[in-house]
Amino acid sequence: MFEILMFLFESYFDAGSYPDSDKLSLKLTAAGFEDDDIHLALTWLSGLKRLTIADYPATINQSGVRCYAELETKRISMEALRFLTFWEQNKMITPVEREMIIDRAVALGRENLSLDKVKLIALMVLWNLHEDLDAMLVEELLTPADASQLH
Repeated sequence: MFEILMFLFESYFDAGSYPDSDKLSLKLTAAGFEDDDIHLALTWLSGLKRLTIADYPATINQSGVRCYAELETKRISMEALRFLTFWEQNKMITPVEREMIIDRAVALGRENLSLDKVKLIALMVLWNLHEDLDAMLVEELLTPADASQLH
């Protein structure tokens, strides 16, 4: 499914949005993706589209430290949770955006999502909010976590 998310971002970033589910399904099939993966991705994207900033209380932006629930720590690796905390503390994402990223990560139902996968989820959440994404931010989210070890 993550390959589909990357495909969408690479194919439709300049357009600002991807096509509706029916057209997208056809395009993904034509691109060679499996039906099960397409269904999973479209379901996940549907949940993403339903998320809005208004769904979260305004007070969340003035809250203190975020403590993670057991389910969240099972689904998201500690490295990825530290990444989200770091980005929030450095004003790269807001607390609401953090919650949206966590929501979409937990929705996958997978255990111990790696930093790279959470970074892709973050990219999709921010893109879905139709924010102007800074090129440096996009590069950071697309750079593999172990790339710094290559230098």
